[in-house]
Amino acid sequence: MQRKFRQIAITSGIALFLCLTALGQDVVRDLKMPAAGNVTVVNKFGRVAIETAAAKDGIVIGGSMTAMSEKGVVDNDIKLTASGTTVSIEVKPADQRKRIDIRLVVPERTTVKIETTSGAVDLAGNFARIDATTDTGTITTDIPDEDLTYNFYWTESRPRYIADLDISEVKEKSGGRFEIKGRTGDGKKKAETRPVGSVPTTDDANADPKDPKSKTKGQTPKGVTLNFTTARGIILLNVPPSEVGSDLRERPLTNAAKAIVRSGDSLLMEAIRRAAPKYYGEYERSLPPMKMEPRFTPKTTPVDLPTAKLKRATVRVTDLENRAIVGLKAEDFEVTESGQARGVVSVEQSTAPFNLVLLLDVSGSVENYVNFIRKAARSFVDTVDGKDKVSIVIFNDDVKVLSKFTTDKGKLSTSLDTFDAGGGTAYYDALAFTISDTLRPLKGERTAIVILTDGDDNRSFLAFDSLMGSIQESGALIYPLYVPSGLIAMAAQGVNTDIDPMRKKYMSLSAKSSGEGDKLARVSGGVYYPITRIEQIQKAYQDIALQLRTAYVVTFRSELSQTGGDGVSPKLKIKAKRPNVYTNVTSVQAVEQN
Repeated sequence: MQRKFRQIAITSGIALFLCLTALGQDVVRDLKMPAAGNVTVVNKFGRVAIETAAAKDGIVIGGSMTAMSEKGVVDNDIKLTASGTTVSIEVKPADQRKRIDIRLVVPERTTVKIETTSGAVDLAGNFARIDATTDTGTITTDIPDEDLTYNFYWTESRPRYIADLDISEVKEKSGGRFEIKGRTGDGKKKAETRPVGSVPTTDDANADPKDPKSKTKGQTPKGVTLNFTTARGIILLNVPPSEVGSDLRERPLTNAAKAIVRSGDSLLMEAIRRAAPKYYGEYERSLPPMKMEPRFTPKTTPVDLPTAKLKRATVRVTDLENRAIVGLKAEDFEVTESGQARGVVSVEQSTAPFNLVLLLDVSGSVENYVNFIRKAARSFVDTVDGKDKVSIVIFNDDVKVLSKFTTDKGKLSTSLDTFDAGGGTAYYDALAFTISDTLRPLKGERTAIVILTDGDDNRSFLAFDSLMGSIQESGALIYPLYVPSGLIAMAAQGVNTDIDPMRKKYMSLSAKSSGEGDKLARVSGGVYYPITRIEQIQKAYQDIALQLRTAYVVTFRSELSQTGGDGVSPKLKIKAKRPNVYTNVTSVQAVEQN
């Protein structure tokens, strides 16, 4: 990117260098300013993101301001002034409809003041004081919380906030105003918090070396003061926006949320605690002491066992789209131990049964189409192999297990007559419930989840991103079938989907839900099915049945005596001789020989 540099003369120890892009590009201004300075930002038309950087000899290295807009930024859009130790930035575009976002890097212990309307405010690092005023903009922080003084004020709505630490209760003021005010480190019990990312330490620029109470060299004072005032905005105190659920109301825990708390999954539990700290605490205190499960369980330390001349490995081979590769034979596999080739004796199709959960969305978005849900569910039950065990779980505001695992298809079909539709959509909670409760006793067995939903969530305590680690740890394959509710309506009315192009436009999935469906499948090793025609559902079921059955049992000659808890040695490598394929070895067992 071509940029033109020119130096800005400033006063009292602040050096500002201007870096302007060509018309239609970003404006970048390099900042060099003393520690413990003051920065004021007024941006009515966009976001403000500020992070602190380590200082050396009181001077920030690489401090900067970047102004960005899809319509491009010119010099006159930004008014920057400096006086003493204070820098003031005001965004004043000639076209008030143009959104300009500001990103700043400033010294640690800087005092910042921010004013915006609907633009988000993102703050990360070790500040001395932050005053932020918004209308509807979300304020997000990632700051040290050991010594934190906070005053959060909502002027036109009930508070909407999530904190990664215990803070004071909400107090209602006159005129429908609400306040949360307090301080950490004052003797109150704090919840365990996640580490604050990338907050470097430096010398305390304000410390008096003759004062024994002053901070020692190499430490940065940690006290931070927050004053946030918003009309109807959201405040996220050390909580990433990607980990925020759909419903920020403080509300009692659902059955799904309680099951997640009982599961011992530490990250899912922490996400529930952040969303509903009061009710989480009440429920947790009612439970007997529990043994927390580690987030990622390490494999058992390898042990020496008698060498088996023959071993049998269960192997799954997939392409770049996570789709199983069918029709492989013995000559298609290559087995090595410690880099030494081993002979492949045979390759057979795996016949081990699956434990399948059919997760059905019966929320208000599809409440007029119960018959469709029942018919689609019965089609799935009829499609799966008779040896597979199936459990049916439904969800709206909460979850309900219609049927526990069984191979009795008649019992499964009958259970589908026992529910009604309606209510909100706690999709993420239902998925977490399925992983942490329904599938938890089956850890180590072959498991999969087939989901029938439109992918939209509006009631969960959990956020989508908070599920990823638990999904990977569970080992369950996930097959999301995302069906637009408008498509179901048209199918129920017998309307041709191609008859009205404008109507067809509103039968598509949202970009958010579609992206999440694809990510679920990729993270778990399953396949995502965005449904655009009703007849695709049955085809998807048939494809899922094929995917589940396409695993291989590879029998090979072995000289290893060292194995792990699942029999898979790190010295064992099994590859398929095909381009652009992935091989996953799930278990290895010794073959008994007579």
